[in-house]
Amino acid sequence: MLRNTLAFLQIPTFYLYVLSVCYSDFKFKPKYLIHLLPFLAANIALIPRFYSVDTASKIDFIMDRQNMIEIQFNHILFHIQTFIYFTAVFILLRKAKKLYLENYSGTNINSYHWLFQFTSVLAVVYLTALLKNIFKFSDYPYISEWIKIGILVSQLFIVCWYLFKALNNPGLFRNIDSKLKLVSDIVSEEKKNEPEAVHEKESNEELLKLKHFMTAEKPFLNPSITIQNISDHIGIPTRELSVLINHHLGQHFYDFVNTYRIEYAMDILKDATKMKVTILEILYEVGFNSKSSFNTAFKKHTGNTPTEYRKLLQNNTL
Repeated sequence: MLRNTLAFLQIPTFYLYVLSVCYSDFKFKPKYLIHLLPFLAANIALIPRFYSVDTASKIDFIMDRQNMIEIQFNHILFHIQTFIYFTAVFILLRKAKKLYLENYSGTNINSYHWLFQFTSVLAVVYLTALLKNIFKFSDYPYISEWIKIGILVSQLFIVCWYLFKALNNPGLFRNIDSKLKLVSDIVSEEKKNEPEAVHEKESNEELLKLKHFMTAEKPFLNPSITIQNISDHIGIPTRELSVLINHHLGQHFYDFVNTYRIEYAMDILKDATKMKVTILEILYEVGFNSKSSFNTAFKKHTGNTPTEYRKLLQNNTL
């Protein structure tokens, strides 16, 4: 019975795992012990008629478990817990992804895409498990057994998939600082504290400074450039720089940097003396370290893949 109630620790542990993956400065804190509450509640409910009685009574309880209110209570509690935690994980991933796009330019954005996929698959598995429990307490318990077998088989494939991803992408995880704020929150705070006209004038000056630095120094050639790196070089606080790019320019920092990279790649592709330079060499030269992310960004910016763009240039030349 205690082993069964350990299921209440699975989803909270997964939530903390996702938290640790998303934020590089994650540390376990005493406040996280609150996630033990569903597990404790489930076991406390079993004390009067199971844990504190003799062996014979325990056996009777187990034999008639389908009619026991404590077991039904635990199943309902588990359903509620599953819904709340998966909702919390999806909200966490959405916020973390937005923070990454506003402050970083590397390819670790792929970790959020993968975590979203992984969470979606787990959500389907847990929903299937809930369906299994519904049949378990119905007039068709044999369906529950078949679903159980299906879940056990799918778990093997999920574990293999997870290990494959982890082994082939050891640098996939550990990304952002949890102290970072969303730009929308920063903008709301600034509107309360500073006149709009003064703020607009400062923003225009800082914007010119930023654009000059990007074109003159080409910091975007560094594949792991962050908003903090640029802030250190041009002397604009990270908070203000984040608002400048993400709010005033209407771009995530991730897209802002990629725009310069794509423009630089386009210049290389237009250069007749570099016709023999491969697409792979170009993407590394301009600051990308992934062919898929380069193709995606290039097509978003130009409407064509790099290969298609090069062919169009060659046809126009002919």
